[in-house]
Amino acid sequence: MSYSIALNFEDGVSRFIECNEGETVLDAAYRQKVNLPMDCSDGVCGTCKGHCEQGDFDLGDEYLEEALSEEERHEGQVLTCQMVPSSDCVIQVPVASTLCKTEVGKRTATVSAVAPLSDDSIELAIDIEGDALGFLPGQYVHLEVPGAGAHRSYSFSSLPGDSRASFLIRNVPGGLMSGYLGDTAKPGDQMAVTGPMGSFYLRAIQRPILMLAGGTGLAPFLSMLKQLSEAGCDQPIHMIYGVTKDDHLVKCEELDAARDAIADFDYVTVVADEDSAHPRKGYVTHHMDDGKLHGGDVDVYLCGPPPMVDAVLKHFDRQGIKPASFHYEKFTPN
Repeated sequence: MSYSIALNFEDGVSRFIECNEGETVLDAAYRQKVNLPMDCSDGVCGTCKGHCEQGDFDLGDEYLEEALSEEERHEGQVLTCQMVPSSDCVIQVPVASTLCKTEVGKRTATVSAVAPLSDDSIELAIDIEGDALGFLPGQYVHLEVPGAGAHRSYSFSSLPGDSRASFLIRNVPGGLMSGYLGDTAKPGDQMAVTGPMGSFYLRAIQRPILMLAGGTGLAPFLSMLKQLSEAGCDQPIHMIYGVTKDDHLVKCEELDAARDAIADFDYVTVVADEDSAHPRKGYVTHHMDDGKLHGGDVDVYLCGPPPMVDAVLKHFDRQGIKPASFHYEKFTPN
């Protein structure tokens, strides 16, 4: 048996390694050519210290208090030279990936489908060569625009481990990726994929969740919901999904499927267009039910264009709302 260990470096790069049963994370990393910080490998120096965000493991007691205090251990700090996982884990490594002699992963992918969803968004599906690309739901990759010598960054909307990866892409007039997808893209085209990257991803579920999605910022939430549909969730999850116009609402069938699969998930949609006949008009900040904030005992995930993210941050500040945790990502269409 082996476990998948996500190593998240401070420069935003993620690297996934396989850790065998009974093997330490440090040994597994070195076996796969990831040189995690280390001076002694005996639990004496503390150089290999990191923070385990998710997963089960055993640290034993063969390390010095000077290397890892009881308080640090209680806070989730670990020594990778002593940490033996008993499940998949996510570990924050407090150094840049380049210092560990590892680089962000690079793959080649083949375009399998391009589907216009509305005048505002396009769905791209690609088949990535080799083994399924590991990522945490919510993370993104760089996608090369074929023939342009440039890339654009997009969050996965697909489930980690799927053989086919999918993305929701904003259709921007004159945009580099939009132009390619709208004018010349065809199945069989090849593009380079670099990643995964990013600190916006689904953490362990410990309390109610509020998801705030704007436009194609829905993509990472689709990935999160697909994982929760498989894994199950015993906490309430509420999503507010805002768009500019009625026909910009896409993938609602996937949200309906998530509502059927996840015991306590619900969502509402909001349209900003004043001429819309939609029952909820305005912005996501106009439709935040106090009950969904659980008195601050809530984890908030927010993804959308910069004006939306800034508006939510200001709204929380004005209302004195301080969620237990707050994770957000701005994206700039291009």
